[in-house]
Amino acid sequence: MKNTIKIQRAIKDLTQEDLANLIGVSRQTVNSIENNRYIPSTLLALKISKVFEKNVNDIFELEESD
Repeated sequence: MKNTIKIQRAIKDLTQEDLANLIGVSRQTVNSIENNRYIPSTLLALKISKVFEKNVNDIFELEESD
C-alpha cells in the first residue's frame, strides 16, 4: 500500500515524532508506515487522515499486489 504521509508531514511541517505523538504511536511506527513496512489499522489510518484533514483515500492507495 502506497502512502503520502511523508509529503503530508512536510506540508504541515511535522516531524515523525510530532505525528507519532498526535496519533498515539511511536516514531518507529510512523517510519514503518511511511516506508511501507507496516500497514496501519483502520483506526490508525483514520487518526492519520484526521491530523492531515484529508480523506483516507487521499493518503493511502492500494497497489496491484495488495
